[in-house]
Amino acid sequence: MPAPSDINVAIVESLYSEALVLADEVRATFDLMPVPPGRESDPMRIALSTEGLKTTTRIMHLLAWLMNQRAYLSGRMGEVELRRAGRLPTNRPSEARHLRLLSPTTCELIAHTEQLHGRVSRIDGQWQRALQSRPEAVARLRERLHEALGSF
Repeated sequence: MPAPSDINVAIVESLYSEALVLADEVRATFDLMPVPPGRESDPMRIALSTEGLKTTTRIMHLLAWLMNQRAYLSGRMGEVELRRAGRLPTNRPSEARHLRLLSPTTCELIAHTEQLHGRVSRIDGQWQRALQSRPEAVARLRERLHEALGSF
């Protein structure tokens, strides 16, 4: 699968490095102590847990997608495996009612992961369009057979 002209190893590596740094920040931010008994329904705890899960999932999806791209671009993964690896999952954005309860620093971190997801999602869209614009393997084989044998 040829890469779209504006995607290259340097871009994927840069995004991967950024995602790794964010993953460490996300882990440190959302690594909470156990909830004290009776505080399970505290709105702040619910907001932190909900947004922490969304943010952690978002960054893990980004890292997985970027690792697949790195493997493909380095030749360690073929096109079939890359196709099987799938698309970047859709982002599940944060909820404003939860963000109002969190610290500005935490909200900035969440926003950063959402922005990175948006950037990588645009790249994924380009990859997917490149895949779809190519004829499928069967269609290519039929074309080659037709060229070689003519119509019979």
